[in-house]
Parts: sequence; C-alpha cells; structure tokens
Amino acid sequence: MNSRTLQLQAFERLLNIMDDLREKCPWDKKQTLQTLRHLTIEETYELGDAILDNDLTEVKKELGDLLLHIVFYAKIGSETNDFDIADVCNEICEKLIYRHPHIYGDVEVKDEEEVKQNWEKLKLKEGKKSVLEGVPKSLPALVKASRIQDKVKGVGFDWEEPQQVWDKVQEELNELQVEVEAKDQDKIESEFGDVLFSMINYARFLNVNPEDALERTNKKFIKRFQYLESKAGELGKPLSDMSLAEMDVFWNEAKKL
Repeated sequence: MNSRTLQLQAFERLLNIMDDLREKCPWDKKQTLQTLRHLTIEETYELGDAILDNDLTEVKKELGDLLLHIVFYAKIGSETNDFDIADVCNEICEKLIYRHPHIYGDVEVKDEEEVKQNWEKLKLKEGKKSVLEGVPKSLPALVKASRIQDKVKGVGFDWEEPQQVWDKVQEELNELQVEVEAKDQDKIESEFGDVLFSMINYARFLNVNPEDALERTNKKFIKRFQYLESKAGELGKPLSDMSLAEMDVFWNEAKKL
C-alpha cells in the first residue's frame, strides 16, 4: 500500500487536475452544484453495485468517480468563497472527534450499540429537534424505512425480541388480507406499506440489509430469466409463444446452475 506521503501527493494531484478542468474544459466550467447532483447519485449507485458484486477493481474505480465529485463540489464552493476542500475535511474531522468521546474523550462504552446510542444523543445536543432529521427526504422508500428504524433504535425505541417483530409481520399480513377481501384499494396500499415496513424491521433483527437482500434477488431473477430467454432463442421460439409449463422447465434448469 502507498505511504501517507504518496497518498497526500495523489490527493494534491487530483486537486490540481480539478483546477485545470474548471479553468480550461468547456463542460467542467459549466457545472454547478445542481447539475452535478443527479450524476453524484448515479455514481453512488454504481459504487453500490460494485460492492454487491464484490468487484474490488470496480470498487476502486467507482470510489475515484465519487471522490472526483466531492472535489468538484468543493472547487465550486471555493469559487463563491463559501467553502473549500480544507473546510470540508476539517468539518468532518471535528464532527468525528465530537461524536467519538469514547476515543477522544473520557466516555466509556461496552459495545457497538452504546456507540450508536451516544451518536444519536450527541446529534440532538447539536440542536436537532428530531433524531429523524438526519434521514434524507429523497432516499428511496426501502432504504429510508431502514434508516428510520436504525435512527429510532439509537434512542431506545425498538422491539426487544425478534419473535415480537415476526408477530407484528403476521399481524400486518392479516390486516392486509382483510383489506384485500374488502377490495378497498387505498387501504390495501396502506396495509401493504405496513407489511413492508415490518418486514424491513424484521430484517434488522436477522442482521440482514433489506436493500442488499432485495438486490441479490433482483440479480438472481435477471440471470435466470436471461437464461430462459437464451434457451427460447435456441429453439427459435418467442417466449410469448411458450406455455408456462415450457418456460418452467428452463427456469428450473437455471435454478440448478
């Protein structure tokens, strides 16, 4: 691995390149915080894909793309004299020191859970009115539900045993079934949301990340369906002309691969 000196030299090289691009490249000169936002989100998802695939070469590349965006934002901030990359680094350093009193102070903790609880308590001391203020509004609903539950757990609002959560899942499923039979679409949607929320809660007690779990299933389904498509192509028969029984033969083959 590179020495700290080489790491800092590499970071300075990136900062210098960013200066050049902002001054000389027509595309880079036009960018704003707003125009970069959707690209940053895209890069974050690409990093997430690489991590799920455990492709460390791609992880390295995507981390570079994301780091470029951070440097880009800081460069734009420096042009308006609002902040620069040093301010960004110092801000997060101060936050980390303040929120880790068990490392940089005299607070003692016994485990990871106490660290998380202290973290949320310190955030409230910083002036936040709710522990949920730190959950971005634009997060996808599944990820947002998981973060909400993590946040409230940090202040002690949580179930005590996994069985309690599973009982809640069963309760919500029963309530959904009642509304399905009543054919009230608005209530069906509401109860379906409750089922998903309770399942995400249960995932926490199983130490399962629901977003990762669902994405693994998505990838698995895609691979199996594309196998089915390839076999149909070998037969010269469109999927739309195949019976479900015929498709099921190839689907089961895909499951064994």
